[in-house]
Amino acid sequence: MLQYMTIPVTELMQNCSLVWCDETNEAVLVDPGGEPDRLMQAVEDKGLTLTAIWLTHGHLDHAGGAQTIREQLSVPVIGPGPEDEFLLQSIEQQCQMFGLSGLRNVSTDRYLAEGDELVVGNHRLTVLQTPGHTPGHLSFIHDQQKLAWVGDVLFAGSIGRTDFERSNHEHLIRSVAEKLWPLSDEYRFIPGHGPESTFAEQKQSNPYVSLAALAARNA
Repeated sequence: MLQYMTIPVTELMQNCSLVWCDETNEAVLVDPGGEPDRLMQAVEDKGLTLTAIWLTHGHLDHAGGAQTIREQLSVPVIGPGPEDEFLLQSIEQQCQMFGLSGLRNVSTDRYLAEGDELVVGNHRLTVLQTPGHTPGHLSFIHDQQKLAWVGDVLFAGSIGRTDFERSNHEHLIRSVAEKLWPLSDEYRFIPGHGPESTFAEQKQSNPYVSLAALAARNA
């Protein structure tokens, strides 16, 4: 079975996920945005072997701890899409803007694209391109257990900001409507900030991307 625990990091309370296969004890960190020592300690406390870092996008609060973990544990950084390289290389500059410290620029070992597969232990996840919040934003889909790591595209009751450099509101709306909503209503998603929810609940109640809100946009 695929297991996970959410570990909010930094003052921005970004949801880093420690994800592991309970048959092999192999693990990945999704979006280690900061506090790398704390995240590595969580891996050790669980008795897991970290095999990779996966990034949904390149903002500092999702990628800022990746370089330190990569160096200390000798694991690859995988993702996001190549369109986010400019963000990965400006994390230290972003830190100055947000008054944060200790986060570092990072280069990915493998960019991802639509339909790519990610492996942790005996489990495979599918990559969806979900741009809008950033141009190279991705979501990671585990069909067997109906789990989705969606970064900052979708939140419980909201959507990601699109007032950043190279963000695009229309692209974000399309990412949700055309990539996430066609998946089963049963999916539970782990957002980059805030509580988890289900696609079914957000289709009904999300003021930005509910089915009713999307219908009104297209009327």
